[in-house]
Amino acid sequence: MEVKDIMTEPTSIDKSDTLSHALDVMEKKGTRRLLVKHDGKLLGVLTMRSITEELGTRKKGNKPASSLHVATAISENFVKVLPDTKVRDAITLMAKNGGLIIVMENDAPIGWVTPAEILKNNSIDGFVGEIMHKEPVMASPGDRVTHVRRLMIDNNIGRVPIVENDKLIGMITEGDIAKAMRSFRDVVEGSKQDARIKNLIVEDILKMGAKTIYTNTAINDAAKMMVEEDIGAFPVMNLEDEMVGIITRRNIVNGLA
Repeated sequence: MEVKDIMTEPTSIDKSDTLSHALDVMEKKGTRRLLVKHDGKLLGVLTMRSITEELGTRKKGNKPASSLHVATAISENFVKVLPDTKVRDAITLMAKNGGLIIVMENDAPIGWVTPAEILKNNSIDGFVGEIMHKEPVMASPGDRVTHVRRLMIDNNIGRVPIVENDKLIGMITEGDIAKAMRSFRDVVEGSKQDARIKNLIVEDILKMGAKTIYTNTAINDAAKMMVEEDIGAFPVMNLEDEMVGIITRRNIVNGLA
């Protein structure tokens, strides 16, 4: 099987568009990433993670998301391949580089392969407990959102389980943080943004509850649920309903590799 057989058409955005517009497009299209172009030329990828990092930085002062442009948050974390590249080679590249696969023909992007396409078209034997992160980064509902954002950036992760009294109560994602940062930048008066954002805590934006799976869940079943329900990760529980890990799409891609 070759990448041209599983690639999908990416949603594109221009580097001059605003981050606020990019978030609207992501929400409308149900995607976490966009291809960035200008004058027909590929410049990179805009991800929810790069938006979260950009909106949370103080370097931009008190500018709202509606005045920050896509060009400020472009990621170059991708690998270019030809349409006839074998899927198994693409999996190896994705696991090694941690980014996306962009399929090029005549110096122009014609499609891309994300972890979702890999999961849809491949299978792997074994159980979730064998490939999950056994020591996931966690936070509590009283932690500051800026602290959780820093955890995500430092650990290169897109979501953090929220635990209270040793019990899982929910999950916060980079998308949750990006939307919160956007709201503050667009609504709160510029001179008050730093103080308000600094005092924002997890429980202010947390959606209670999180879908979980068990250590003895088949990896293929977990992958199917991720694709069908568009969920990037599941907290993993043992038979005593204690959280013992987390499994992400990337874990499965790495397992395939």
